[in-house]
Amino acid sequence: MNAMPADAIIIPDSARYWLRQARVPDCFLAAPLPAASRDHEGVPLVDLLIDEGRIAAIGPAGGKASDGVAAIDLAGRQLWPALVDMHVHLDKGHVIPRAVPDGTMESARTATVEDRRRWSRADLMRRMRFGLRCAYAHGVSGMRTHLDSHEGMSEQSWAIFRELRAEWSGRVELQAVSLVPIGIYATEYGRRLADLVARSGGILGGATNDVDLADPAVAEATDTALDHLLRLAAERNLDVDLHVDQEASLAAFTLPRIARAATRNRFQGRVVCDHCVNLVLQPEEVMRQTIALCADAGLSFVTMPMSMVYLQDRAALHTPRWRGVTALHELRAAGLPIAVAGDNCRDAWYPYGDNDMVDTFQHAVWLCQLDHPLAEAPLLVGPVPADICRMSSPGRVAVGAPANLIVFTARTLNTLMCRPQADRIVINRGARITDGLPDHAELDDCSDREI
Repeated sequence: MNAMPADAIIIPDSARYWLRQARVPDCFLAAPLPAASRDHEGVPLVDLLIDEGRIAAIGPAGGKASDGVAAIDLAGRQLWPALVDMHVHLDKGHVIPRAVPDGTMESARTATVEDRRRWSRADLMRRMRFGLRCAYAHGVSGMRTHLDSHEGMSEQSWAIFRELRAEWSGRVELQAVSLVPIGIYATEYGRRLADLVARSGGILGGATNDVDLADPAVAEATDTALDHLLRLAAERNLDVDLHVDQEASLAAFTLPRIARAATRNRFQGRVVCDHCVNLVLQPEEVMRQTIALCADAGLSFVTMPMSMVYLQDRAALHTPRWRGVTALHELRAAGLPIAVAGDNCRDAWYPYGDNDMVDTFQHAVWLCQLDHPLAEAPLLVGPVPADICRMSSPGRVAVGAPANLIVFTARTLNTLMCRPQADRIVINRGARITDGLPDHAELDDCSDREI
C-alpha cells in the first residue's frame, strides 16, 4: 500500500477531533499502552483525541467510535511531540556569509568577536527571530539559548530575550543562559550579571577555560571561579548550565572539578554540562571515576554531535581522528540524564544547519550509535531535555498536554531516518501551523558581502 501523501492529511478547524492509527514511540508516551498493537520496531498504534488545543485522550488504536467528532486516519504514520532543542546560540546564528570561518575553533572565536561589533538591537532581533521561525516551522516547541553576556552587551541581549520569550509564548518555550568565561563570576560584574539573569528568569552559565590544569595556580583559579559561580546561583535560586571541555585535550579536563565543586558547595540547583568531548579521551579508569563523581553530584549533560564533529581535530592536510561526542552511552548507563541538541546554526562555529531538531536527531543516531534498538533514541530530543530544562510541557504525548505534535510521512522509525521528512506536518495547540520556513534572502541586507 502506498503511503498517504502529506497533502492528503487535513487537520480540521474544529476544536475537537481524533487523530487515529498513529505510531507513537513508547518513549514519548507519558503512560504506557500495553494493549496497543505494535509494529516490528515495537512502536504502538494509538488514537488521540484533541480538544481545545490539548490532548484529551490517548488509547490503543481502534477504540470507541468518533460519535460525530471529526477523525483523521493517519494510516500508521509516525506521530511525535514537538521537540526540544536545549542548547542553541540564537544571538550568534545566521551570520553567514558575513562571518567567514575556516572550520577551526580559533577562527570561530576570532570571527565571533569581530561579528559582535554588528550586534545592534535590530540585527540581533532579526537573526534571533529568524532562528525561532525556522525551529517552530520544523516542529520545535522548547529552546534554551546561550547569550554572549560580556560587559557592555548583556543588558541589550537579555532585554531582547525577554521580549522574544513573551512574543513566542504559546509556540516555543524559550529559556536563556548567560555565556561568559567563568572567571568573570569572581568579579563585581559577575555579581551584576547574576542579578540580571535572575531578573530575567534565566540560567547562570559560562565556559570553562581550555587551559592546562596541571598548573596548580590555574587549577586553583578554576576551583575558585566555580565556587563563586555556584554561590551566586544558589543565592538567587538559579540553575547552572556550562560549556565544558569543548576542545579535545587530556590536560584541559574540568568536568571532575565541576562535579567536586557542585558537591563541595552542596548545590541544590541543576547543573548541566555541555559538550564534554574530553571525557572520551581519558583512560577508562579516569572516565569511570569521573562519571561516578558526576553521578554523586547529580549533573546532567547535553551533547552536540554535529558542530563538534565539524570542529574537532581539524587541521590542514589532516583527516580527523576524533569523533567529537562525549561518553554518551557510559553516562546513560550510570543513570545520568543526557540530551542531544543542535548548538550553533549558520555561524562561525558551525556554518550549516536550519534549527531543525529532526535533522539533529537523524545525525545524532548514527554519529552516537543510538540505534539497535532505535525506539528509545527519541528520548534524547524530547522528554529528557524537557526534564533537564524543567520545561512545562514539551517533548511528550500526554493527556492534558498541549497538542503540539509532528506528523511524519514515515510509518516506521527506520524510514523516518532515511529521508529528510521535509513534508512533515507541525501542529501547535491543535492547529496545523501555516508558518513556512523563512527565506534566507530576508537576511541578505545583514551582510556586507555579495550573495
